Amino acid sequence: MQVSNTQSMTYNDGVVRQFSIMAVVWGVVGMLVGVIIASQLVWPELNLGLPWTSFGRLRPLHTNAVIFAFGGCTLFATSYYVVQRTCHTALFMPKLASFTFWGWQAVIVAAAVSLPLGFTQGKEYAELEWPIDLLIAVVWVAYAIVFFGTIGIRRVKHIYVANWFFGAFIIAVALLHIVNSAAMPASFMKSYSAYAGVQDAMVQWWYGHNAVGFFLTAGFLGMMYYFVPKQADRPVYSYSLSIVHFWALIFTYMWAGPHHLHYTALPDWTQSLGMAFSLVLLAPSWGGMINGMMTLSGAWHKLRTDPILRFLIVSLSFYGMSTFEGPMMAIKTVNSLSHYTDWTVGHVHSGALGWVGLVSMGSLYYMVPRLFGQKQMHSIKAIELHFWMATIGIVLYIAALWISGVMEGLMWRAINADGTLTYTFVESVKAKHPYYIIRTLGGLLYLSGMIIMLWNVLKTASSGKAAIATIPPVAAHA
Repeated sequence: MQVSNTQSMTYNDGVVRQFSIMAVVWGVVGMLVGVIIASQLVWPELNLGLPWTSFGRLRPLHTNAVIFAFGGCTLFATSYYVVQRTCHTALFMPKLASFTFWGWQAVIVAAAVSLPLGFTQGKEYAELEWPIDLLIAVVWVAYAIVFFGTIGIRRVKHIYVANWFFGAFIIAVALLHIVNSAAMPASFMKSYSAYAGVQDAMVQWWYGHNAVGFFLTAGFLGMMYYFVPKQADRPVYSYSLSIVHFWALIFTYMWAGPHHLHYTALPDWTQSLGMAFSLVLLAPSWGGMINGMMTLSGAWHKLRTDPILRFLIVSLSFYGMSTFEGPMMAIKTVNSLSHYTDWTVGHVHSGALGWVGLVSMGSLYYMVPRLFGQKQMHSIKAIELHFWMATIGIVLYIAALWISGVMEGLMWRAINADGTLTYTFVESVKAKHPYYIIRTLGGLLYLSGMIIMLWNVLKTASSGKAAIATIPPVAAHA
């Protein structure tokens, strides 16, 4: 045996440190805006009578900040961290990787400025106007070059499954963003979609649901497949199942978008196709959830003492719950009750707060001390406190909206013997008010936990220093 490339090499972790810190910062910002708009639904006076602080402008700011600022920075950080360590090589084109950091922060700041000012395309998760869309495309291409370039120069033959999920997420998001954002500019910050009518809606929800499927699922499954085995110190339960999970999920997710358009002008066969693929999607989703959970076989006792592992495993339980609920809500008869109600909002947040939020926090808690040369986070008790605040906050939030949503749907469809509506729309709004208070309290708890995390991360980073991680030599036959 001889060791190939005996020269000492180090990972390019500078950009990982930057993205990790900003992920937590933007998480606090995005969740703060979420609590503000939840409060506005309880106390409308909090709109302040100003156009820039109205619910209609702050709501897309909240979704973009949480998904693309918090979630996006976490995905950049973890993918750059994981791809280097699983490929035993430094990042390809580190200056381009640095550009992705500054470019992505520019996108976030541009969104934070333009959305409250009222510049929007009015498309769910794709509100940003065309100049920002172009910048997103440029940054994303640079991201793809860095990620796949790193895999191209890997020093081990095998490509670990986490990188398959990260790679699919990068390719799919590029495709979705470019197709859905096709527009004709009318001025510097105004454009018109290249599509019209029901075609525009179809393309939008092909994008919208796959933003959930790839940005908020595939990328975060990449985290799960690396950080759960690492924190548990166990091999992934079934590597074969992880490959089946990957291909089944990637093939099925792309076709599920029409379930957002039940009972609309979309052709009925297209709606039914979306429903059918949504139901099929339950199998690969639960396969991945079971694979992550069963990785703890023989190590369940670690959940008692390891709050980071608790974040990761509880996130999987929310992933399983959300991916059961989603297909059920895609069934037309269920959808006739749930659509346009708070039930949908509860479903989205069980996935966003429970799955995406908790797996992100667990992954960041794993990485931060290692990135800053520390044995562990500054305060383990603070991680414990954060876990319980986040979990209780999620349960309050989604339970309130489930009850509110089902009640709302039933009130809308209730009719008297003479065929008239039993309740007015205003009566349904009034009935939801107490549940909105509970939702706001849940969101406030979740935000408070995130603020504790920010303090913990900054203390850990400031008490340490940038760690230089050496790439292990790769053994090869002469």
